[in-house]
Amino acid sequence: MKRETQFTHLGRPKAGLGTAVNPSVTRASTLLFNDAKDLYRSDVRGYGRHGAEVHDALAEMFTHLEGGAGTTLFPSGLMACTLPILSQVKTGDHVLLTDSSYGPTRNFCFTSLKNMGIEVDCYDPRIGAKIQSLVKPNTKLIILESPGSLTFEIQDIPAITAVAKTMGVTTLIDNTWSAGLVLSPLALGVDISCHAATKYFGGHSDVMYGAAIAADKQTAKTIAQTAKNFGNASSPDDAYQILRGFRTVMHRFKHQESSALALAKWLDTREEIQSVLHPALESHPDHSIWKRDFTGSGCIFSVVMQKVSSKKIEAFINALKIFGIGYSYGGFESLAIQCDPQLRRETAQPLSGPLVRFACGLENVDDLKGDIEQALVALT
Repeated sequence: MKRETQFTHLGRPKAGLGTAVNPSVTRASTLLFNDAKDLYRSDVRGYGRHGAEVHDALAEMFTHLEGGAGTTLFPSGLMACTLPILSQVKTGDHVLLTDSSYGPTRNFCFTSLKNMGIEVDCYDPRIGAKIQSLVKPNTKLIILESPGSLTFEIQDIPAITAVAKTMGVTTLIDNTWSAGLVLSPLALGVDISCHAATKYFGGHSDVMYGAAIAADKQTAKTIAQTAKNFGNASSPDDAYQILRGFRTVMHRFKHQESSALALAKWLDTREEIQSVLHPALESHPDHSIWKRDFTGSGCIFSVVMQKVSSKKIEAFINALKIFGIGYSYGGFESLAIQCDPQLRRETAQPLSGPLVRFACGLENVDDLKGDIEQALVALT
């Protein structure tokens, strides 16, 4: 079955006499037993914090999406990255973090991890197999993100995971950009794939959620136990909304992907733009790797503007009427942000102009193009 069909039928109750098409939402903290000895069984759910039927259905969906061995669910995308990181490292260990990583993940590594006595170094996202030279005897984890947040570098995932496996290092990737629909990192050797399900799977900008899928059962068990130790829990209502989003994600993703690529190609012809950072464009320096490992692209990309003042960039953003000003992506609405205030890099040369990121929603692409075109006047 194709994924559109799979996502329509997975995670549903078995049909009977008048069976609801969706799993039930159970709101409960206390779960009751009719036999005292059953309270301590390890094969049953003992407390509401441990989830419900709807959580099981959603975890099944994510595990199937990535072809993994098990999924742990989280109340936010950031927690879906940070707790799996914590599950793999301890005081005295060393972590390698891609220099193009999501800002809050980067902040977590350079604050919380360092406060725990864990060493963190950034690496060039384009390093490939040469990452071997950065691996130390105490290196336990390599954190990837492809494409990179804001600047959209594509990593050579198979080359990095091959080194990691040879040297006994675990790999973790933030796979939010692809939604797991156009990139299968576990098949490329990654051990843990993390998602901010807030984005594509939520789809309507009204719920936050996250998921981490492990390639093997032991890693899945370690992540789940770490999450349990930290009191991780997510609302059954939120899990239900993400499960509902799963049903239509393929169709929404295709529309947003198509709009983003069309806008990227058009902006690549505009004199106000120095370069477009979209890996599906042949002009992108990592296009060949993207073409090898990905089957499509996402809804966000960035552009490097011609050199103008930050005030003019702000005026351009403020002049947009359809694009909203805000973080996130994958929802029904298009967004635009000025990236320079949050851009942090250690291994890359500074960009030659201001950086702006666009996220395409479900609007008509011609309307989005017209909105950008009228706002570009603010740059003059």
